[in-house]
Amino acid sequence: MLGLPGETSTRALRSIRAVSVRRDRLGALYRYMEAVAPPLPALAAVRSYPRFFRDRRRYGAMVGTAPLRRRDDYPCLVDWTETTPFDPHYTYQDGWAARQLAERMPREHVDVGSRVSFVVGLSAFLPVTFVDLRPLALTLSRLRTVRGDLLGLPFADRSVDSLSCLHVAEHVGLGRYGDELDPEGTFKAARELQRVLAQEGKLYFSLPVGLARTEFNAHRVHDPRDIPGMFDDLRLVEFAGVNDAGEFRTDLEPADLVGSRWACGFYVFARD
Repeated sequence: MLGLPGETSTRALRSIRAVSVRRDRLGALYRYMEAVAPPLPALAAVRSYPRFFRDRRRYGAMVGTAPLRRRDDYPCLVDWTETTPFDPHYTYQDGWAARQLAERMPREHVDVGSRVSFVVGLSAFLPVTFVDLRPLALTLSRLRTVRGDLLGLPFADRSVDSLSCLHVAEHVGLGRYGDELDPEGTFKAARELQRVLAQEGKLYFSLPVGLARTEFNAHRVHDPRDIPGMFDDLRLVEFAGVNDAGEFRTDLEPADLVGSRWACGFYVFARD
């Protein structure tokens, strides 16, 4: 956390970056291996052990230090970075959606399957109902959790005024979370979200966009221009996104992210 990358940690980071390049080149082979074996970046971090042991000896020799026991050691080997790392898709989308909702301040909000940290944060300032295929065993004020399927939401037609589904619909129908296999999963999920959105309601929606493909069984990537057509009864009122460089942009149109490798589109839809 001190932001002091030593020579050893720098070498480890370079190794991690090199592994990332190899991962892109090897594609599916790397991902097949990563699913059942320790990720190669973690193995590269072993090169940081010399600094760990050097710091441990120095710390143990300092005045006032309690005795260090080997059984209590907890090596953290890849945190000597110059900046705090974050995932651009999830971090920007959660901040974007939270600000949208803080500005609108609906009486209550329904979220379908987004990140737990996002809905927990929302519940600090408005009542939230969180719907997920896998029940969330969490008790917190202003947060209600409901078991539900994105292909069969437990709400009447046009009954939800404020609705979000962030980085979720691309998974539907791939079986990753115990759901039924369905090649039309993302399209059917969009139809179901559209069904429950109330008159004058707003839907906050995001998913990976760029070169259309299915990376089974993790997710799908959709052409960003196709998403508005999935919500043919709704109007697209705002668009933002994260490009391949990990930059958050609000001055975009869906067409601007066409051909991306791993971008994310943030859509606001309304029912007039």
